[in-house]
Amino acid sequence: MRRLLYLLFATLALAWTSAASAAVTMSFHSINGSVLFGRYPHAFVVLEGALDDTGERVDENFGWSAKSATPAVLAGPVKHMILTETPKMIRKTNRHFSVELSDSQYRRVRAMVADWRDQPGKYYDLETRNCIHFVGEIGKIAGLNIDYPSDMLRRPKQWLNHIATLNPKLGAEQI
Repeated sequence: MRRLLYLLFATLALAWTSAASAAVTMSFHSINGSVLFGRYPHAFVVLEGALDDTGERVDENFGWSAKSATPAVLAGPVKHMILTETPKMIRKTNRHFSVELSDSQYRRVRAMVADWRDQPGKYYDLETRNCIHFVGEIGKIAGLNIDYPSDMLRRPKQWLNHIATLNPKLGAEQI
């Protein structure tokens, strides 16, 4: 009987420890890009882990982009889309830093992604609502200090390095 109680206690303790260690980690990435090779510089986030309250697994990524890469992007707002990357592409990107999200923050990130995705009409704007603005607003949900220097609005890698310097608690190295 004593062994059975010990085994039950050990099992419960292990289950509690596993549940307590559940978390969603959000990583901030940039793609260097090259007009010659079909990818523009880009910023996006990767979310991985599990929710504390439900144990639901999370493995997703979100970026913000124009639906079509045409010269119209230079003239003002164009149709938009949420862009997701393949695991192969993610492995080729720059991972700048990561933060842990609470369940509440994770749900706020998902709500923001849905809100931007579901905006009617033309919502992507190279100067005021590009991938950097999208990732920046997500970063604010995570409690990061965010700003948008005008000379970095088309340089995701440089901008994420800048955000790392604004948030020294991240301990991120410049890429």
